[in-house]
Amino acid sequence: MTSTATTTLAERLAEVWARFEERLETVPILARLEEGTVTIEDYRRLLFNLRQQVVDGSPWISRAASSFDIAHFPLRAAAIHHAEEEHRDFLMLERDYVAVGGSLDELRAGRKNIGSEALSGYLFHYADRPNPVGLLGAMFIIEGLGARRAAGWARRFQEVLGLADNQVHFMVYHQEADGAHTGDLEAILTSGMIDDAAADAIVRCAEVVARLYALQLEELDR
Repeated sequence: MTSTATTTLAERLAEVWARFEERLETVPILARLEEGTVTIEDYRRLLFNLRQQVVDGSPWISRAASSFDIAHFPLRAAAIHHAEEEHRDFLMLERDYVAVGGSLDELRAGRKNIGSEALSGYLFHYADRPNPVGLLGAMFIIEGLGARRAAGWARRFQEVLGLADNQVHFMVYHQEADGAHTGDLEAILTSGMIDDAAADAIVRCAEVVARLYALQLEELDR
């Protein structure tokens, strides 16, 4: 990909991100968090719903890794490494949930909400495609959310609810971890491996994942 095309991809993804952030502002729990009216029940419900999707994170990334052929070896290697780094993340979230009074048995017996079902279903379906390069767009949204927003949400929950560090560890951790992942992703997106067709697939996948992730958060109250 030429430098001009790379810039175009970066600009297109920035537009997707901007629309995603606009939608997040309308999500009820995030609006209550901003207003300072969020409750401990809200926070537990958020963790409960996130856990059901987070537990699928490493599996769909692993499946994507197995779908890359040898011509896409750098992407396969990156996906394998990413899956290995994330496969214990749900345990961190479970500890936070228990630390704020949640039942571990109930959490593990929970099911995905409508948005989480749609998000996980889309990601697993996409991961089965041959050489699913478009999933870089999914990672742009999901890892970007951790790197740019999670720690801020954690601090705000602490301010409003008086939570201790061991009750928001999952969100705080993801600022650093996902910050590293977004750096790795940027290196791939600007490495010359991404042609115009792949760029289109990445942007489209980012658009879909942004909408489904927001839907997951919107469905907490149902």
